Amino acid sequence: MTSPDSSNPIPDASEPRRNASSSLRRALSILMYLAEDEGHPQGASLTELATALGLSKSTVLRLVGPLREVRLVDQDPENGHYRLGPQNALLGQLYQERLDVRRTAAPLLHQLAQDVREAVHLVSFDPPEIVYIDKVESPQAVRMHSRVGGRQPAYCTATGKAFLAHATDDVLDEVLAAGLPARTPATLTSPDQLRADLARIRQRGYAIDDVENELDIRCVAAPVFNHSGAVVTAVSISGPASRVTHDRLAGIGTHVTATAQALTERLGGIVPSADR
Repeated sequence: MTSPDSSNPIPDASEPRRNASSSLRRALSILMYLAEDEGHPQGASLTELATALGLSKSTVLRLVGPLREVRLVDQDPENGHYRLGPQNALLGQLYQERLDVRRTAAPLLHQLAQDVREAVHLVSFDPPEIVYIDKVESPQAVRMHSRVGGRQPAYCTATGKAFLAHATDDVLDEVLAAGLPARTPATLTSPDQLRADLARIRQRGYAIDDVENELDIRCVAAPVFNHSGAVVTAVSISGPASRVTHDRLAGIGTHVTATAQALTERLGGIVPSADR
C-alpha cells in the first residue's frame, strides 16, 4: 500500500463554494455602492467602481456582467457609466407587496408591552381617522377598551398626530375640514394649536395625546416609515393617566420611538430628517 503523495494534495471541495461566496459578496457590493444614500443618478464609471470597492477593473467587469444580464445593473450607452437597472424596482415592489405589517410588527409590539407594561397599538390612517389594526393588552389589571378595527379621530390621538406630523398639506387640510371638536377639556381645537403641536412632534420624534381624546387616558406614539419616507403605520403606548404620568412620558417616548424605528428598518423604510 502506497502512502499519499504529499506533493499532490487532495483538492478542497469547499474551495469553489468559498470563491462563489466571495464573488457574490463583491457583486452585491457593486449594487450597494450604486444604491448609496447620496446616490449616483448619472451612474458610476468602471474606474470609480474599482477604486471605491478596492477591486481591479477586470474583476468589476467580470462581476457586473451577470448583473447586467438580469437588469440589476444597466450601462449608459453614451458615457459607459453603470447604474441600477429596472429589475431592482420590480424586486422592491414585490417585497413591499408581500410584507405583512402585522406579522412583522408582532414580536416588537409584544416586547414593547412587556417593557412598558401598558397597552400597545398598531394603527393605520384612513383620514380623518385612525384605525386600530393590532393590539397587545397591558399585563396590568386596568386595561384599555380599544379593539382591533375600532376608529378614533386623528387630530386628538397620539397615533393620528404621528401620521399628521408627516402628512402632506392636502391631507392635513382634509382633517381640519372635518372639524376639531373638543372631546375633553384638553383637546386642541384650533388649527394653529394643532399645527404647532405637529411641528413639535417632528422635532421630538414622537406624539403625545395628553388626555385629549378620552378622559384619564394618556398615549404616546411614533410613526413607522416606508421606503419612500411616508408614514405607513404608527405604534402607540396607552394607559390610564395615573400610570402614564407626565414624568414617564420621555422614557415611554424613547421606548416607542425605538420600536417604531426597528419596525421601519424591518419594512425597508427610511426615517426622514426632522426638518422635512
